[in-house]
Amino acid sequence: MKRIGILGGLSAESTVDYYLTITREYVRQYGNFAYPEILIYSVNFQRFLDWQNAGQWDLTADRIVEIFHVLARAGAQIGLIATNTLHYVFDEVAPRSPIPLISIVDATTAAVRQTGITTVGLIGTHFTTEGSFYQRALARAGITTLVPDTSAERQRVHEIIVNELARGEIKEDSRRAIIDIATGLITQGAQGLILGCTELPLLVKSQDLAVPMFDTAKIHALAALNAAQQ
Repeated sequence: MKRIGILGGLSAESTVDYYLTITREYVRQYGNFAYPEILIYSVNFQRFLDWQNAGQWDLTADRIVEIFHVLARAGAQIGLIATNTLHYVFDEVAPRSPIPLISIVDATTAAVRQTGITTVGLIGTHFTTEGSFYQRALARAGITTLVPDTSAERQRVHEIIVNELARGEIKEDSRRAIIDIATGLITQGAQGLILGCTELPLLVKSQDLAVPMFDTAKIHALAALNAAQQ
């Protein structure tokens, strides 16, 4: 079984869920504890936030590549970036990585395609919703992407993620705000909703909406477990 290397700490809250999802799902499937070995490189989150806010994606990409070299030297055989936002530079980073990287965008696109959904809502940080990396991948699969209409809505989701969820804070008014924004996307025709930030499942649950939700952190973690067994 391949050893998994995770670039984590972006934030710590969701990195914990990656570890638990991989190990618990293995035990659920096989009934024993021979789950894959996992290496986690937990980064200085603030440094990455500062680079993102300054538009210094070149520094972000270079640091990601450095980290996967460290993980590879430690024995990792496959890798994953445990956050949606940093997939902004995935296409630049993946060819430079010493080990194969599993894309959260590709894994999520495959999960949406399997349901037959043709129009899906996407919420996440403003880097994710205002970038095009999800939209391009989904479009190649014949899926239309809807994002919150206004910059104010996109910024509200971003602030809830960075200022609350990444700190482990769960607030009911924020949960209501996310549900309202998601409901707006459903009204526009979204047949499902991508939780395009690995922290969002901490706040929004499947019973909160009348359409399927795609938990990108869980999808990504399960893709890693599957790849580790290949």
